[in-house]
Amino acid sequence: MAEHRLHAGVGAKAGPLHFPGTNDGDLVRILQADVAALAGEIGERNTRRYENLERAAAFVRESFEAAGCSVHQHRYRADGQDCQNLIVEMEGIGDAHQVVVVGAHYDSVRGAPGANDNASGVAALLALARRLAGSRLNRTIRFAAFVNEEPPYIRTQQMGSLVYAQACRARKDNIVAMLSLETIGCFPSYDPPPGVPRAARLLKPVQGNFLALVSNVRSRWLGRRVAAGFRRASPLPVRTFALPGFLPGVRSSDHWAFWQCGYPAVMVTDTAPFRYPFYHTRYDTPDKISYRALADVVHGLRAAVIGLAVGDRP
Repeated sequence: MAEHRLHAGVGAKAGPLHFPGTNDGDLVRILQADVAALAGEIGERNTRRYENLERAAAFVRESFEAAGCSVHQHRYRADGQDCQNLIVEMEGIGDAHQVVVVGAHYDSVRGAPGANDNASGVAALLALARRLAGSRLNRTIRFAAFVNEEPPYIRTQQMGSLVYAQACRARKDNIVAMLSLETIGCFPSYDPPPGVPRAARLLKPVQGNFLALVSNVRSRWLGRRVAAGFRRASPLPVRTFALPGFLPGVRSSDHWAFWQCGYPAVMVTDTAPFRYPFYHTRYDTPDKISYRALADVVHGLRAAVIGLAVGDRP
């Protein structure tokens, strides 16, 4: 996510911001390991730290492959450097021409290791791929790890998800739903700190112990459908927000790229700029993530994605 900054400062409180979560210990440990690999061992990953960006891409690709998935490397050039989106497709058995895309960006903003933004989203993406590997559902599921979501690429022609969405539109891919997993690891039970941007008032209640599904008005049906599936499998509170797509914060991740190409899309987020004091700072480290709550997000998203892939209605 690339807009609004809350700076923690040197004295910021360390440790995860907990919301009581799952007892699925195996999933919690896997999520911890994946976030640690991306935001701890690799750290800042972007075109300024190109070697780390490539290491992150290799980690994601190898993780997909270890789950038995075949990975397509969708390559393009950004500022003279070779960059890649990583795509995994699980073909449907009925309406295979209808595609459900689940995506997360694996780059981090400059100067930050990016544990919540967005190793949390990538870890959930990998967990979903592992848990759905081998599934044969009605519609095709496509998992996408996007590059270059953060500045200076956000909402430009070099943004990885926009390059990919434009390629999908050129091929006339029938994408019926897109979910963008964006900063999904922080669920505090207290109100946001002072200085939260005024736009946060749109995301009421402001207490940050819920998952937000943020759409433009045109995609509001998708937010409701994802919420219905999520609630069947997760105790984590989830709230839907259908807002004008031009608002800062509403347009701040890879779902925006799919809106630009006419596809329905929803951002799945913990609303980090409004609740996470380490957002876009060097303090966004793996120890800040609430992994049990993140595991609950994965449980809910698995049910939601299956619902979309079989064509369920809320």
